Amino acid sequence: MSAVSPVILLNPIDDVAVARSMIRAGSPTGIDGLTAADQIPRGHKVAVRDIQAGQEIRKFGQPIGVATQFIPAGGHVHLQNLAVIESDHPYQFSVDIDEMGMLPQEDCRTFMGFDRGAGGVGTRNFIGIVTTVNCSATVSKYIAEHFNRTGGLDGFDNVDGVVALTHGGGCAINTNSEGYRYLARTLQGYARHPNFGGILMIGLGCETNQIAPILEHYKLEEGNRLRTMTIQDLGGTRKTIAAASEMIRDMLPEVNSARRTIQPLSGLKLALECGGSDGYSGISANPALGYASDLLVRNGGTSVLAETPEIYGAEHLLTRRAVTPAVAEKLLSRIDWWRDYTRRNGAELNNNPSYGNKLGGLTTILEKSLGAVAKGGSMPLKAVYEYSEIVDEPGFVFMDTPGYDPVAVTGQVAGGCNVICFTTGRGSVSGFKPAPCVKIATNTEMYNHMREDMDINCGDIVSGDDTIEAAGERIFEEIIAVASGKKTLSETFDYGDNEFVPWQVGAIT
Repeated sequence: MSAVSPVILLNPIDDVAVARSMIRAGSPTGIDGLTAADQIPRGHKVAVRDIQAGQEIRKFGQPIGVATQFIPAGGHVHLQNLAVIESDHPYQFSVDIDEMGMLPQEDCRTFMGFDRGAGGVGTRNFIGIVTTVNCSATVSKYIAEHFNRTGGLDGFDNVDGVVALTHGGGCAINTNSEGYRYLARTLQGYARHPNFGGILMIGLGCETNQIAPILEHYKLEEGNRLRTMTIQDLGGTRKTIAAASEMIRDMLPEVNSARRTIQPLSGLKLALECGGSDGYSGISANPALGYASDLLVRNGGTSVLAETPEIYGAEHLLTRRAVTPAVAEKLLSRIDWWRDYTRRNGAELNNNPSYGNKLGGLTTILEKSLGAVAKGGSMPLKAVYEYSEIVDEPGFVFMDTPGYDPVAVTGQVAGGCNVICFTTGRGSVSGFKPAPCVKIATNTEMYNHMREDMDINCGDIVSGDDTIEAAGERIFEEIIAVASGKKTLSETFDYGDNEFVPWQVGAIT
């Protein structure tokens, strides 16, 4: 298709094309004299040929569902005539593995980061307050507010802030349950995260999620960097706030003394995320981020794809890139877990796309997943991790998380991700302290409308004025700049205090 065509045909075998902008009924589509039979909203699909009822419909060269009725060429293809089908791809393991693009170590790029020794490399220098239970949340927020809002950090210019990581759980949960393991693993992941120069863990004292078992199980040792306390032991909220504030004041000189030094890109772990997707996500921002992800991996870094329900229907593309059949089997086992999990809870994996996704032109989870997987680029899939497990394998990996953005990113950050790239077509605005979050717009209209919140625009790919490769290069350079200290737009507004949302699984009694 030419750059000025009203539609984008992604693959010659596709049954649908995507409108670059709104196409009025009777207007040409740019495909062999085909005119639109209906009005086609921007980002939505138009049939490029007659489609019979029950026929499989392809986009990206892959099935995205079946027609529920006859659709004439030029017709609008969306919720009224397209339904999801159960993913039934023949899986192939480890057939698309190509590591020829890995760069020699001496040619790899570097960034300016905080060397935490065996703890990794930080891109920020925060002090964190980790709460074991919701009952210690209010106290923790008061402590953080004191330092962030009332001059408590004056004279400590190298400290990025104090972050209170509060949540709604921590008690009335079975300590032998999956939900407890996820919560404890998430908390310890944040406690050892390299973007923190110091950590204070605060509990109430009587909660199920006790501090001592977390420290023991995950081999965390108290010292200058990690300290703990409970409200009940200290005698109440006021005394806890006073004691905690004194502890943080003791930490500040050492945390403030940390300095950025030249670090290899192997010190970067990038969370790949998308939210508020639209019909352009899989065409512009996601593949551009995938290109940047490949560049990062080629330079020795790590990229972490997540959101298992949003790769459903596209997992066969990842199994082909798995370095071993065991890695592919682990990915498929997580898909099976999700089938069972949704069935037990009276839901289905096609609960996605969301309301906003549908307004933006996405119809089925298969269509959304094919676009979402594009964030993962083309490098081999090295490992599959469960929620919030520490990511210790360099390269391109996958983490099992829900599709809900704050829960997914919380798991990725707990796993060690120290930078986040977040593509959005509708306008997601989350922050995610302590990791900086680069917002990438899929379309220029939204980018201009929400310019104060969007760091990078990939909308020119849709108009034909930019390429995936050029946009991917810009994203890669932005990742390095942000990792080296450049503030993202969400950081300039000091956003990101409320996006810590550990995954709650199982009964709360």
